[in-house]
Amino acid sequence: MRLRCEVNGESREVDDVWPGESLLYVLRERMGLPGSKNACEQGECGSCTVYLDGVPVCSCLVAAGQAEGHEVTTVEGLAEGEQLDPVQQAFVEKGAVQCGFCTPGLIVATHDLLERRERPSDPEIREALAGNLCRCTGYEKILDAVRLAADRKAVS
Repeated sequence: MRLRCEVNGESREVDDVWPGESLLYVLRERMGLPGSKNACEQGECGSCTVYLDGVPVCSCLVAAGQAEGHEVTTVEGLAEGEQLDPVQQAFVEKGAVQCGFCTPGLIVATHDLLERRERPSDPEIREALAGNLCRCTGYEKILDAVRLAADRKAVS
């Protein structure tokens, strides 16, 4: 089948997508967008989180055909050219990026949280990130990054 959708603001088309192919696979392997990571393939770790029509989803659980005619935004699409999104910049500055495997999903989840809640409390941050697993950071640097991004967004 042919898949047509908008990815990171650009119309994209991919041929020969088979029915069981995941959106994650199409994004990474067919569209050359390796930001979203393939870790658990069961929707448990959050590393493959992308926006589908503005809603965060685990792209490993979404059949590629479900994106037909829809809008997908990946972690790459949050940046504007070479300018990182404030969430991405905060993760870099606070050292919340170690091995980087969980980072794309955490950034998308944080971005979504800050779109909904300007100044989230720590319990709200923890709840928003609960679907994302990290094995490297111990989460404190991630929480610091979310707080920094929230502070910067509130000021701008």
